[in-house]
Amino acid sequence: MTASEFRIGLVGCGRISANHFGAIRKVEGLRLVAVCDAVEERARTAGEAQGVSWFTSLEEMLAGAECDVVVIATPSGLHPDHGIVAARAGKHVITEKPMAISLAGADELVRACDEAGVHLFVVKQNRLNPPVQLLKRAIDKGRFGRIYLINTTVRWSRPQEYYDQAPWRGTWKYDGGAFMNQASHYVDLVQWLGGPVESVVAKTATLARRIETEDTGVAVLQFANGALGTIEVTMLTYPKNMEGSVTVLGERGTAKIGGTAVNRVEHWDFAEADPDDALVGSADTDPPSVYGFGHEGYYRNVLAVLRGEAEPDTDGREGRKSLELILGIYEAARTGKEVSLPLREQS
Repeated sequence: MTASEFRIGLVGCGRISANHFGAIRKVEGLRLVAVCDAVEERARTAGEAQGVSWFTSLEEMLAGAECDVVVIATPSGLHPDHGIVAARAGKHVITEKPMAISLAGADELVRACDEAGVHLFVVKQNRLNPPVQLLKRAIDKGRFGRIYLINTTVRWSRPQEYYDQAPWRGTWKYDGGAFMNQASHYVDLVQWLGGPVESVVAKTATLARRIETEDTGVAVLQFANGALGTIEVTMLTYPKNMEGSVTVLGERGTAKIGGTAVNRVEHWDFAEADPDDALVGSADTDPPSVYGFGHEGYYRNVLAVLRGEAEPDTDGREGRKSLELILGIYEAARTGKEVSLPLREQS
């Protein structure tokens, strides 16, 4: 290992782990050295496929493998617990979304990493999609003028078999519903692009899946800058994923980033031209899944931060913002009332 190379251990060898494995392989300066999973067969299969040591608990991995960074890809409700254990062992922490399913859990994780003097990274790879980057630059340049409305629509399909594959899916304790799990990246994009949210009203429903949490929901947002926002989410689209989009409407511009995973510029119209307009066609991507290609870019930022060359794209405090909005949506749906942000209770 060179002085500028960092060794990575990953906990949680489920659905998303393949994206991490592929991204780590592509970033020179990062090296996967160990994996673990509570299910022995899954841990062994992943370890053998990646050519690294495998373990059946995080504690065993920390004791048996020398690593500098721990990636948390376990069920959402376990992210804080696993991240805190890694931080207290002196490891930098990369956690999948959401970083926690409660603000208390998020704050405990941030505090543990602060006290240990290690970095906390929260994966928000969709921010790095080229079309999304174009949209963010257009907002930052003021090309829209006054922004009137920001919408995100997530029309995906998750059959009952998806939830039945793992007992934690669709539970309040370990997962959360369509807003917390599947659409969390989109909730993040709305607040990242639109700025602070002042209040939210919402409705959620469990219409077709045998789960504790919602499979469908809508929310209406009031942004601090006066704009309105809407979020529409369902996991019941027939027969397959249809759309994952973000639309921004302003006084001097209209843009929609769509496709199945905010991977295509579907509308781009501004009153004034800009050099970025020439990039619209080349920004489109065709990812093999709704996870997109952003994990590689995210890991490149992680490496730059660890080398002292950059600031984190999304650290724990930034990752907390979308979690708070999701919890506000859930409170609004539960109470039937408009909920103000920031939330008063650390729930």
